[in-house]
Amino acid sequence: MFHRVKRSVAALACLAMAASPALADQVEITTATGKANVTVTPKNLVVFDIGAVDNLNALGVQPSGVVNKMYVDYLDGVQSNAEVIGTLFEPDFEAINALEPELIIVGGRSSKQAKPLSELAPTIDMTPSASEVSQTLLAHLEAYGKVFNKQKEAAELTSKYNELLSEVKAAVKGKGKALFVLTNGPKVSVFGPGSRFGWFHDELEIEPAMAEIAVASHGEAISFEYIQKANPDWLLVMDRATAIGSDAENARQVLDNELVTSTTAWKKGQVIYLDPAATYIAQGGYQATTRIFDQLLEAFNK
Repeated sequence: MFHRVKRSVAALACLAMAASPALADQVEITTATGKANVTVTPKNLVVFDIGAVDNLNALGVQPSGVVNKMYVDYLDGVQSNAEVIGTLFEPDFEAINALEPELIIVGGRSSKQAKPLSELAPTIDMTPSASEVSQTLLAHLEAYGKVFNKQKEAAELTSKYNELLSEVKAAVKGKGKALFVLTNGPKVSVFGPGSRFGWFHDELEIEPAMAEIAVASHGEAISFEYIQKANPDWLLVMDRATAIGSDAENARQVLDNELVTSTTAWKKGQVIYLDPAATYIAQGGYQATTRIFDQLLEAFNK
């Protein structure tokens, strides 16, 4: 009798051990559209968001499929080791289906593809927040850490990020006002607090040179006279043409005119040409954001 009971207990223990992976093979994370249960260490990961590729690369995760052009040189290694699964706006459904992914990640420019892609595999939208960049970035690192069993790596990156963020805030404090401008060939627009690039003011606490700037997805179109009138101590410049590989005039050429060169920022050599790939293409990525931090620290600590 004792042996039968012992064998029964052992059998139940084996069943429990066999069942435990099934209970632990999914984890709940927060996405741009709410909570989602995601398979842990999903096979054949497909990623359509460059910021997500950046974060995953920082954690040591290699996707099986990415878009054809990412325009981010530090992610070239990821590109060369993955299958092409279309563009940000036009997925190659046949190529994706052939990979048989267990998870697809979209975000930002590719977020509209979430629904059609979800018919092929579980799909999550990890669009970063424009108003809470740091909070969202760190939340995404935590989520990916859970999904890919990279919690330790995520914690280490979070600690480094917070240290850099504190350093940047200290470096910019009391150093003057800044104007964030985006050039797209000869066209120039400005972004202020609360806008797409407003986190430079809202989170990094860089004082804006102009109090009222229209909040629009593509910024407020301005003239060179506007920049002269604002007379910023610092010019933060985002060159869209360079970011997307266009042969249009670059930001340095566009801004080099008598109106802009008369500003305090230009005269003092306080014009920061932000890393275009990091600022425009890989928004929400850990590596992209910390590259921007390094640029700002180098400039403001001079």
